[in-house]
Amino acid sequence: MRIHLHSLHGLFRGNDLEIGRDADNGGQIVYVMELAKALSEKEEVTHVDLFTRRIDDPPTSRDYVQPIERVNEKLSIRRIWCGGKKYLPKEKLWPHLDEYVANAISHIKQENVMPDWIHGHYADAGYAAAELSAMLNVPFCQTGHSLGKPKLRKLLDSGMLESDAQTRYQFDRRFAAEDTTLVNAEFIVTSTTQEISTYEVYASFDRAEFHVIPPGINFDRYFPYHLDLVAPDRIPVERMAAKLSARESLANFLSQPDKPFILALCRPDAKKNIDGLLHAYGTDKSLQALANLVIFAGIRSDIEQMAPGEREVLTEILLLMDRYNLYGKLAIPKKHDVEHEVPEIYRLCAERKGVFINIALTEPFGLTILEATASGCPVVATEDGGPAEILPKCQNGRLVPPRDTAAIQQALRDILVDPENWSAMSRRGIEKIREHYSWQAHVTRYLQLVQDNRGASRGLGKKNLQQNSRIYHRLKKATRMMIADVDGTLVSETGDDQGLEELKHLLRERGDDFVFGIASGRSLSSLEALFQQHDLPTPDVVICNVGSRISHGFNPTEVDKAWIDHIDYRWNPSAIIAALRDIPGLKLQEDALQTAHKVSWYMDRETVPDGIPEEFLREKLGRLARHANLIITHAAYLDVLPRRASKGRAVRFIGNKWNIPLRHTIVFGDAGNDLDMFTGATRGVVVGNHSPDMEILRGQPGVYFSSQPSAAGILDGLRHFDILTH
Repeated sequence: MRIHLHSLHGLFRGNDLEIGRDADNGGQIVYVMELAKALSEKEEVTHVDLFTRRIDDPPTSRDYVQPIERVNEKLSIRRIWCGGKKYLPKEKLWPHLDEYVANAISHIKQENVMPDWIHGHYADAGYAAAELSAMLNVPFCQTGHSLGKPKLRKLLDSGMLESDAQTRYQFDRRFAAEDTTLVNAEFIVTSTTQEISTYEVYASFDRAEFHVIPPGINFDRYFPYHLDLVAPDRIPVERMAAKLSARESLANFLSQPDKPFILALCRPDAKKNIDGLLHAYGTDKSLQALANLVIFAGIRSDIEQMAPGEREVLTEILLLMDRYNLYGKLAIPKKHDVEHEVPEIYRLCAERKGVFINIALTEPFGLTILEATASGCPVVATEDGGPAEILPKCQNGRLVPPRDTAAIQQALRDILVDPENWSAMSRRGIEKIREHYSWQAHVTRYLQLVQDNRGASRGLGKKNLQQNSRIYHRLKKATRMMIADVDGTLVSETGDDQGLEELKHLLRERGDDFVFGIASGRSLSSLEALFQQHDLPTPDVVICNVGSRISHGFNPTEVDKAWIDHIDYRWNPSAIIAALRDIPGLKLQEDALQTAHKVSWYMDRETVPDGIPEEFLREKLGRLARHANLIITHAAYLDVLPRRASKGRAVRFIGNKWNIPLRHTIVFGDAGNDLDMFTGATRGVVVGNHSPDMEILRGQPGVYFSSQPSAAGILDGLRHFDILTH
């Protein structure tokens, strides 16, 4: 069983994760990497592929530009281009998800790494997983990690305007993606029972299946502090260096560095409630006498260069430190090595008889609580979300309302002033965490669910979406493709159907690696009616509306969104209509014949017998013409499309997306509006009943002029290029 995990944002590499670098590099990154490694250790898993975004940005490591990183024999990180080369925060990725899907499919086919199961992490990857599931006909599951609607509610409660929140966080897209995954995923993985209730605000809540599978912890990295005290001479050199580095880092801030300390380790995010912790500590002199406060709030070099939200949080920390005069009592190191120093920081906290604290306003799970618990730290945590289930199981701390300053102060004092209570909590946490939170237990339960759902599912088809699974199966395997114009090429305008019955039989019996497609100026519904009239087999791909739309079969919901995003660049149809409004002989076609990416006119043959020259139209369009593609047919029709849209470009897009070699792609046409299909590396056949416009192709390499008309010419061309067997 080959499993694909998708986690698009943040920075992934096999070692030395940059946790805390920014808001996108937190617990989710750790969770996904640990899950991937644990799955790769299971015998029934042949390979795990972790798909993420590829980045080539000088401020980031060159590790993230590698297309493929092999972590171990059964685990690879696969990085996919989308949204350019710069490192982007997750809120900026929404417009580029269809590009990610298209490039991921191309990579999967090229590398021959077809999955048996897909798993999305966070809403952006959930959208991608749903699309990939539909295209590859492979079932998927989803882990939300956090949800948009609860986040928006908290932002509004804090005073942010809804319009500002929408602009900054793209909530409309996020909500739609989250509803899509609820409807279409085989199941949703949550870390706690309480987390399921956070989904109740979604319209599709009742249509989803939920399974609680608590995450695990890497016990090779996070182990009890007292093991080092028993055998200090056996500490490896690398760990000893990390331990000394952590001690030195804290000593630079603290007047009494050997005192117990209260440890917080989180991203500089407002919802982590770091200011609430500082208020609690800064207003309690007895707490300051008992312990120092140590806050690792991400990784920073220059606060002014950080994202606005992180900059605000860190600035507030510094202001509160000054307000409460916490110099010598508060440590806020600028960086930490997640791979080596963080485990030593937890153990150092436990060794000093300190307390770990997480009083986030909302905490879906709380992976740092597990890490601290395994190291021997008692915990004070928010009563919201995951901690409310972790602490009762581990019996090693106190739950508090995150905004109740007095309750936070009392919980910390109760643990710090009672050595026996501290020891009992530390010991229980170390024992209980291995019982309830291991990655082996997690993946065992996870794989059981995967196997159960694989047997009952074939991807999104299970959810009754109108999808032709045979089409996607063929596109996945395809090594050859034919794309034919319809009117005059596939179907004769004169009613001469010579060869049509033989061609229909050939197309119905074609192999699973041979794609049949059509390209036409007609609408999708018009083409479907024509195919029903002639009893033609359903094509795998339909390029319609003069190349401005690509669909799979005749299903109107199966539009290729990546193509739409590609051609939408600088497309302004209203401005184009205004520019051509007053030209004599030009009349807009009916609304039913217009589309979002095609504006069409009639040319009145009485007013302009020879049509309207393209040069004149481009002059009228002015600068708009730079981003428009003009197609004049029979001097009677004008279609204006986005610059990137055309039948030929659509053919090449399909070939690239599904990794079908252009040299094994053959196009068929009969009129001038087919000409651009004959450019590039494809081979072409001009049928015998062609218009004079096509003579410009005669003599060009890779183009065959058949003497046979329409369907008979298609058969002749297929035999000429021997495409049926090669």
